[in-house]
Amino acid sequence: MMLHPAVTIHGQEEARRALAPGLPVVLLSAPGAGAWAGALWWRRLIDLLHVEFPGVSFADLLDCGDSPGAALAALRTGCRALVLARAVPAWPAVDALARTLGAELQALRPESLDLAMPGAERRLASWLRDTHGQLE
Repeated sequence: MMLHPAVTIHGQEEARRALAPGLPVVLLSAPGAGAWAGALWWRRLIDLLHVEFPGVSFADLLDCGDSPGAALAALRTGCRALVLARAVPAWPAVDALARTLGAELQALRPESLDLAMPGAERRLASWLRDTHGQLE
C-alpha cells in the first residue's frame, strides 16, 4: 500500500528534483529499470539520496518489469519494494521470498508523475500536495 504520491524518476537529477520540495514521496524507477539499469544502481542512488535529503520522507519502488531475475537481484541488494509483472510464472516464488525478507512485491506500477514528460516538473509541487495520502 502506498501512502505517498509516486514520482517516476530516470536518474539522479530527476530524483533530486522530486525530493527538493521536501514533501513525502515514493520514488518510482522507470518501467523495467531493475532489468536494464540494475538493482545495484538503484540501491546506490537511493542510499545517496538518503544522505543528501536526510529530512525528507521518501520511499522507493524499483520496477523489474517481467524479469524475475532482476527482482531476485534487487532483493539480494536490499530493495524492499518492487514491481514485477504478475504474468511472470515465477511471481509466486518471488513474492514468497520477498515476504520472508520483509519486502513487498507489487504486480502493477502505481499511478505516478513521470518527470521525463514535458511539463512534469512544473506540476511536481502540486502533484505532491494534491495527491498526498490519496494513493493506495
